[in-house]
Amino acid sequence: MMVFKGEEKQEELLAKVRREEEESRAKLLAEKMNFPYLDLAFTPIESDALKIIPKEKAEKAGGGVINKEYKTLHLVVLNPDDKETQLLIAELEKSGYLIKIFIVSENSLKKALAAYPPTEEIKEITGQVEISDKDLLNFQKNITDIETLKKILEDLFKTKASQIVEAFLAGALILKASDIHFEPEKENIRIRLRLDGVLEDVLNMPAPIYSLILNRIKLLSGLKLNIREKAQDGRFSIVNENNNNIEIRTSVLPGAYGENIVMRVLDPLVTTLSLEDLGIRKDDLEIINRELKNPTGTILTTGPTGSGKTTTLYAFIKKILTPDIKIITIEDPIEYHVEGISQTQVDPGKGYTFENGLRSIIRQDPDVILVGEIRDYETAETAIHAALTGHLVFSTLHTNDAVGAVPRLIDLGVKPVVIAPAINLLIAQRLLRRVCQKCVEKRPITKEELGNFKKILSGLPERVVLNNELSEKTKIPEAQGCKDCHNGYSGRIAALELLEVNNDVERLILKSPTEVELKEAALKTGMVTMSQDAVIKIIDGTTTIEEVERVIGRS
Repeated sequence: MMVFKGEEKQEELLAKVRREEEESRAKLLAEKMNFPYLDLAFTPIESDALKIIPKEKAEKAGGGVINKEYKTLHLVVLNPDDKETQLLIAELEKSGYLIKIFIVSENSLKKALAAYPPTEEIKEITGQVEISDKDLLNFQKNITDIETLKKILEDLFKTKASQIVEAFLAGALILKASDIHFEPEKENIRIRLRLDGVLEDVLNMPAPIYSLILNRIKLLSGLKLNIREKAQDGRFSIVNENNNNIEIRTSVLPGAYGENIVMRVLDPLVTTLSLEDLGIRKDDLEIINRELKNPTGTILTTGPTGSGKTTTLYAFIKKILTPDIKIITIEDPIEYHVEGISQTQVDPGKGYTFENGLRSIIRQDPDVILVGEIRDYETAETAIHAALTGHLVFSTLHTNDAVGAVPRLIDLGVKPVVIAPAINLLIAQRLLRRVCQKCVEKRPITKEELGNFKKILSGLPERVVLNNELSEKTKIPEAQGCKDCHNGYSGRIAALELLEVNNDVERLILKSPTEVELKEAALKTGMVTMSQDAVIKIIDGTTTIEEVERVIGRS
């Protein structure tokens, strides 16, 4: 049967009219029953919240959970008076939840139910490696450094692939590695761990064993075994007997000698870090805490990939999170799950991008919005306008320093007249390794180093108080290395620079200034540069000259 274009348009028009009538009926029912109405075509749905109710039960009850905040569930229903719906509400309340009910149309509910992943997909996404507390304790006794991990892995090469993967993961957890790298080379497979931001060799693995490891990791991560020419991304989690989940994000990339794997370890402890844990100076903390009390405006963290920008944003959330404010995030992807906030993940395939996702989030009436990254004009414009219309907005931007954020936003197409009143605080940061306090040795500062330090710290604002005096008697740390650290370092600390946008800086932004002009104005307002902060941390004995030069460069 032939269908003409005119008929197609007529069908589309009829379908649109039917949808509008359906939404109107739902809206009238909501008004009649004194419940809020929602159109899920413009509302983000959290996949984790959906899973609170099994799909079959949701279909039967004519309702579903689309959002969870602390113990409050946002439940969308067709009719609150329906018997099955009331049974579901009673069951959720019995479980200790507070229920906020929204009335939706059948079309909206179908959208919510369609957001459930297929059963097979759920099995793939929720792949897990179970490492018992007993096994983990045994690994902890035997794995004290990279050499002991290497020996254990070599002994396991004749065993099952699952045991080898388990040992790799346990070793990464014990040594506090952020990433595990499998890199196929001509003769064998090079394996490295990233410890405190630096890659270190573990061992070379024979190629035949690697093929088994590769398949095991792909299965766990929900990736396709038969695809070898395309990049794939997946994830799984490590669980122990106490149900502590650590997520592993897997990236597989084809290479000249086989598929490369990088497994990123997403330790949930990151979300428990406070601003003080990041090593921020007391005077800078006062500025940040003051800006976090503002109900509106934008705080941007800047820096390259891996500089800890997102960790800083999570620390902001931890600082301000209370039951009386609503925080919604839009991330790509969600790296860490935080109790008490609504987290959404971009999905361009389904039309949920940073741009339209952010617009949907604003309709949810949040107090605070976290945007994972500002990449384009649309996202930047929407985020800035959200800050101007009653929201506190956190986000990240890729620039080298704090002042560079303004020219970057202008370059994206945002007008200076919009940027100036919307930005509260700009932060640039890098991560420096902390020198191990158990084996560190201190040496006298040289004349050249003293002169350079004095030059860098000249013009330091009065608010900065040095814990240790800078003089010929100053001693600075040198990394050594012991059983409790990695080559003389243990953990990392942030080197920061903060630009607080006051009236003078705001007026300058209106003129589309160059970075040089902004830097001069920032220094006049009392900004401490990243290099100055790094030097202060050397004088305090927190890090070394070598580490600062490696990360920030020579000043």
